Amino acid sequence: MTDTTPIPTDALDAQATAALLPWSALADEIETLLQQLQNSSSISVPARIVMPLARGGSLFCMPATDGQLAMTKLISFTPGNATHMRPTIQGDIVVFDVATGQRQLILDGPTITARRTAAVSLLAARRLAPRPQGPLLIVGAGVQGSAHLHAFAQGLGTREVWIRSRSAASAAQLLEQAKALGLQAHIADDLVQAVRHCPLIVTCTPAQAVVLTEAPRPDAFVCAVGAFTPQMVELAPQLCRSMQDAGQIVVDTEDAVHEAGDLLQAGIDVSALPTLAAVVQQDWPRPAGAVLFKSCGWGGWDLAATRLAWRQHQMLQAP
Repeated sequence: MTDTTPIPTDALDAQATAALLPWSALADEIETLLQQLQNSSSISVPARIVMPLARGGSLFCMPATDGQLAMTKLISFTPGNATHMRPTIQGDIVVFDVATGQRQLILDGPTITARRTAAVSLLAARRLAPRPQGPLLIVGAGVQGSAHLHAFAQGLGTREVWIRSRSAASAAQLLEQAKALGLQAHIADDLVQAVRHCPLIVTCTPAQAVVLTEAPRPDAFVCAVGAFTPQMVELAPQLCRSMQDAGQIVVDTEDAVHEAGDLLQAGIDVSALPTLAAVVQQDWPRPAGAVLFKSCGWGGWDLAATRLAWRQHQMLQAP
């Protein structure tokens, strides 16, 4: 007789999921996955499925496997929720054991998205920022602004942060988070001056309009996170072109060729740009000039986060 007894699956909430993903360990795990891509055929990350929804929303399905674990992230993106104090990203990651096909774990999707995105930025800053010690300017004080604040403070040692947001309330909340971490924290009322002061800049807005036009410092590291479709934009086209002419542009993955709205709208040939995998696998020396890192998202980042979370969860469950 076939055993049809249900197998218990731990379903973790946001707090429990976050506890399994320390910032530096997560950046290390992402770097390890990029190294493994060179000589491992077991890692598979199919192109994500994006189904448009009403009012500018999207439904994302992102599967991946490393040969031992298989995972699928299913999340919705509803930009209109921001004006109603509801999360813009909602959903889950379901983890399976490849050998048995059994469901092992359910992780909080928005938490994985926030932490792996900020950890990718952290890894890129570790590798590419000419002045990784900061100060840091964060443009956009939502979930990703908070994630990047914590990732850079705990993983890069950032001690000074400037915050810019269209919402005074959101900026004030992120300011208090920064102070709670022991950082020198300021509201960037004058964005031009903040850009000139900060060698680290992260833009993580809803990407409905250009938020950064000022050419950064010659030793700047600009990480553009918010725009992940061809229609979305955070950076002015002339800023992107100036970064290409006077510095270096790196994209997170080859998928940026049809997702990097900032670069596509600037008329830049994204297919010719190096990826973060190339930086890691070729062990690039730290650049001396300005760097623009364009992050669009990739199921491989979720796979790295899932692997780390699963190992951490197993250790906690061990007798």
